[in-house]
Amino acid sequence: MAATEPELLEDEEAKREAESFKEQGNAYYAKKDYNEAYNYYTKAIDMCPNNASYYGNRAATLMMLGRFREALGDAQQSVRLDDSFVRGHLREGKCHLSLGNAMAACRSFQRALELDHKNAQAQLEFKNANAVMEYEKIAEADFEKRDFRKVVFCMDRALEFAPACHRFKILKAECLAMLGRYPEAQFVASDILRMDSTNADALYVRGLCLYYEDCIEKAVQFFVQALRMAPDHEKACVACRNAKALKAKKEDGNKAFKDGNYKLAHELYTEALGIDPNNIKTNAKLYCNRGTVNSKLRKLEDAIEDCTNAVKLDDTYIKAYLRRAQCVSPYSPGCPGTHCVDQAAHKLRDLLCFPSAGLKDYMDTEQFEEAVRDYEKVYQTEKTKEHKQLLKNAQLELKKSKRKDYYKILGVDKNASEDEIKKAYRKRALMHHPDRHSGASAEVQKEEEKKFKEVGEAFTILSDPKKKTRYDSGQDLDEEGMNMGDFDANNIFKAFFGGPGGFSFEASGPGNFYFQFG
Repeated sequence: MAATEPELLEDEEAKREAESFKEQGNAYYAKKDYNEAYNYYTKAIDMCPNNASYYGNRAATLMMLGRFREALGDAQQSVRLDDSFVRGHLREGKCHLSLGNAMAACRSFQRALELDHKNAQAQLEFKNANAVMEYEKIAEADFEKRDFRKVVFCMDRALEFAPACHRFKILKAECLAMLGRYPEAQFVASDILRMDSTNADALYVRGLCLYYEDCIEKAVQFFVQALRMAPDHEKACVACRNAKALKAKKEDGNKAFKDGNYKLAHELYTEALGIDPNNIKTNAKLYCNRGTVNSKLRKLEDAIEDCTNAVKLDDTYIKAYLRRAQCVSPYSPGCPGTHCVDQAAHKLRDLLCFPSAGLKDYMDTEQFEEAVRDYEKVYQTEKTKEHKQLLKNAQLELKKSKRKDYYKILGVDKNASEDEIKKAYRKRALMHHPDRHSGASAEVQKEEEKKFKEVGEAFTILSDPKKKTRYDSGQDLDEEGMNMGDFDANNIFKAFFGGPGGFSFEASGPGNFYFQFG
């Protein structure tokens, strides 16, 4: 049925009005006022809904507003209305590319080139779309290889062409989390959640960051939320299961430790360490906890190894450095002698360690240089009085370790009594007296004479309360007239045994000797 003249007139009027709206939209677009441009292009479409260029213009405006999914719909409508509309195909391809669908983008750009094979923009965008597909391919392979840095690099390059692709952003965020770059990963995930609070992938990554930062309870909440949005989300399911298992094992291990069941605690911490090797912070704490258990089980080298593994995973983990460096035996509250440190240091230790935990480590195994290194690291990180005191103590022990160990020379404990020191001197002096080795080779005689002198020197220091105190506190014994070169081992021997003059050893049987004074 042919249109009547009034209808034709109305149609022409609508076209003129639509063109007017389009021109106003173009003016606002030129001024970069894209919201107003969008409004006028919409009015033009309402007046003439079958005009391809109006949809094309509104698609361009939506692209400038970053609303690529809406823009894609307009671009697709424009080419449905006019398949020869080159700019419509270009805009459709650009939207596909911006949203990360590089293959669909290639098809759109190919169609544009079929219509205009010399179109420079179509040629460039086609090349960009192929580059994005290549970055995707490389990233996928590198993710399987766990080369997360390279995946981040590829996603950064791809996002230059596909800035609205949530999939690329999520993959980048996940890899940042795996690299321990949690703030960056959280920023990307949170940015997506601001636009789409139901995005299961973003919820998963947000939970993953919390999980790797040892905020396991909060992490589980995000994993559960992700599974509500997408019940088949495999990664969220695995992460949620690991988080719950890790939390349970760690808590069970802590309980066993507090109950004094160290063997069970060791087993539980070991099982927890096998749950997820990627959870660096939690595993660092587990290694440190197991190190404390090993110290209680008297496995000192294992304790040091566990603390070392902890700081390898987290080099900012102060507790691990302290546990590796501290030595409870000579610094325990209530210990005898001059080895006790101030109460503040004990309080710090007790706060940092499990209740009643005995720390046996570098100091206890007399690896003082390593202990000093650890305490220096702690003090550089946290310059507290307590840490300064611990460092000072370790430095003192290191200094003392480089001197002669008089306790070791006599073969007595550092807390030996006066009688024990005398008995040890009697035994060692007789054992190393030169007369006893008069028939030995010159080399043996020289060595035994040296030991005899050292035994006398050790007894002189440890049997004198004043000298012993100075020695134990690490002070130099050469001060205040205590010249270590002035000792006469023979005079010390005679004074101890009470003889008036010389003496000699006589054989009283195989391997037995007695001495007599002349």
